[in-house]
Amino acid sequence: MQKMIPFRILPVVILTMMIPVFACENTYEQELSKWRADRERSLRSENGWLSLVGRYPLKEGVNSIGSGNDNDVIFPDSLEGVGPERLGEIVVDSERKTVTLKLTDGVAMNRAGQSFSGETKLSTAVDKRDWVSLGRMSMHIIERGGRYFLRLADNASPLRLNFPGCKWYPPDETFAVQAKFVRYPETKMLSIVNIIDEVSEQPCPGYAEFRLGGEVVRLDAIQEGDGLFFIFRDATAGDTTYRAARFLDVEKTPEPNATFLLDFNKAYNPPCAFSQCTTCPLPPKRNVLKLRIEAGEMHQEKPN
Repeated sequence: MQKMIPFRILPVVILTMMIPVFACENTYEQELSKWRADRERSLRSENGWLSLVGRYPLKEGVNSIGSGNDNDVIFPDSLEGVGPERLGEIVVDSERKTVTLKLTDGVAMNRAGQSFSGETKLSTAVDKRDWVSLGRMSMHIIERGGRYFLRLADNASPLRLNFPGCKWYPPDETFAVQAKFVRYPETKMLSIVNIIDEVSEQPCPGYAEFRLGGEVVRLDAIQEGDGLFFIFRDATAGDTTYRAARFLDVEKTPEPNATFLLDFNKAYNPPCAFSQCTTCPLPPKRNVLKLRIEAGEMHQEKPN
């Protein structure tokens, strides 16, 4: 004979059984909330996108830098008084692929917590930016198609200090889709144009295929380390989302024809949505969608 549960403890049993169900229901939104908080924390960080105040092309050979008007690279007025008018020189040697910083006598800067003066090589590695700083000012070198640029940050910039935070669509698991990774027979190169019409060739190993809004959608992927990077634009662009494009990452490249999660609730704005000192890539033709993806990071266009 089946043993009966006493009526007086039945509500407790039911409540205990329900707790894991509610916890499971909240897990997705909790994880998404943490991801979004990490995203904003990164934006606000020292030397983050919100701190950028300059992007300067460097010529072959010697480039004098500083706030003085006689420099090849003149720092913005906001950094006047940070260091001498002639901070030093940046020497570009494209043949040897080296960039050398030569500081003015008596000037010291900081790199990774260590003070230095005189002459030092500046790395252009993407995975770990070689920032050097003086007070609230920081700078590093980027390389684009054999050309070199000085990227300058002011960690006391009003944009960083007064950033109100990102604006997001409410979480909607409809836009967390199961996609299939279709690999091309051979990795092809995508010609990616940025907002100032520079072109770079990026490796495209395949595309994501999924159904959304009753349509079959295919997005070309860019190989980025061990994962995939998607640049896309949908019908919300210029309305509730950033006009140029949004980005989406997949941490690990799926196996061919494998199903994986493509979560548009984690779509985010490119750096150029915040700073004019960046050059963001535009989506390839296949990744310009006619449907509305009302998920992820939103954007308020500034009035003309």
